[in-house]
Amino acid sequence: MTEMEARANENLSMGEQPDERAFDRSLRPDRFEDFVGQEPIKENLRIFVEAARQRGEPVDHTLFCGPPGLGKTTLALILASERGATLHSASGPAIEHKGQLAALLTKLEPNDVLFIDEIHRLNATVEENLYTAVEDFRIDIVNGDGPYAQTLQLPLVPFTLVGATTRTGLLTNPMRSRFGYVARLDYYPDDALRAIIERSARLLGLSLTTEAGHELARRSRGTPRIANRLLRRARDFAQVLADGKLNGATARQALERLEVDEAGLDQMDRRYLTVIIEHYDGGPVGIETLAAALSEPRDTLEDVYEPYLLQRGLVARTARGRVATRHAFEHLGKEPPSGAQPGLF
Repeated sequence: MTEMEARANENLSMGEQPDERAFDRSLRPDRFEDFVGQEPIKENLRIFVEAARQRGEPVDHTLFCGPPGLGKTTLALILASERGATLHSASGPAIEHKGQLAALLTKLEPNDVLFIDEIHRLNATVEENLYTAVEDFRIDIVNGDGPYAQTLQLPLVPFTLVGATTRTGLLTNPMRSRFGYVARLDYYPDDALRAIIERSARLLGLSLTTEAGHELARRSRGTPRIANRLLRRARDFAQVLADGKLNGATARQALERLEVDEAGLDQMDRRYLTVIIEHYDGGPVGIETLAAALSEPRDTLEDVYEPYLLQRGLVARTARGRVATRHAFEHLGKEPPSGAQPGLF
C-alpha cells in the first residue's frame, strides 16, 4: 500500500467529522425547485403552502413517514422556508414532560412550524397534551391538587405541526388522525439519485464525471443521505489518489474499499445473508436466532438492515422466519439447496 492510499484509509477510518455534518446541512435544498424526487408529495406541498399563504393561515399539520435518509427533515425545512415561517425543531424522546412541550409551544409565532422528529416516541402524557394544542391551539395546565385543583387554558397562536416517523405502525391512531396530510416517502430511483449527487458535487466544488455519478447512484440504496455520504468518501479518494477529479474508476475503487457492492449492500448486509444461507441452508430462521448469530439487537436488524433487503427481494419474511430468496443466492454466488421451496427459488 502506498503512502497516499494509507492517508486515504486514515481519512476514511476517522468517520464523519463536525465539518462534514456542516457540509451535509449545506447540501440540503431550501426550495421546492431544488428538491429532487418525491414529485407527487412535493407538488402537493407546494399547493398547500401557496393556499395557506394566500389565506394568511398556517399550513395544515403534516406527517412525513418513511425510512431514514429520504428527506423528511429537508421537506420540513422547505415547507417553513416557502411559507416564510420559522422552523422550531425537537425530537420525540427529548420532550420528556408536558412542561417542556408547553415551553416549545408558547414561544411559537403565528404560522411557525414545529417539527418533531421520531414523533412516535413521544410519551403518552406529552402526546395527549399535544392533541388540544394542534386542534384548538390551546394547552391545558392543571394548577393545584385535590379539590382545589384548577384547569387553566393557555391559548396558543396558530401554528403548523410537522411530524416525522420511521415507524408509522407505532404512531397511535388519535395522533395520526390529527394530521391533515400524511405523506409516505419512497426510495429514490437511480436517475433522481444521480441528479442529487451531481448537485452536491457542484456545491462541494468537485469535478464529477457522468460515469462516477451513475456508479455512486446505483450503490446508494435509493437513499439521498447514503448517496451524499458515499460522495464525500469518494471525494476523499479522488483528492488523495486522483488529483481531485472523481471519475468512474476512482469511484469504483472507493466503493470497493468501502465494501459497498454493485447492489448497494455493505459488509453487514452480506453477512446477514451469508448466515441465513450457509448456517441455516437458506432458512427459514427466526429473527431472534439471527440476532444472536450476528450479535446485533433484533430492532437493529428489523429497522436498519432488513428494509432494503426486503425491498430488493433478497430476503422474505415468512410465518416460520426469514428466508433467503433465489436473488440472494445468485448475488452471493451460491447454489440454492436441492430441497428449496419452488415459490422462493
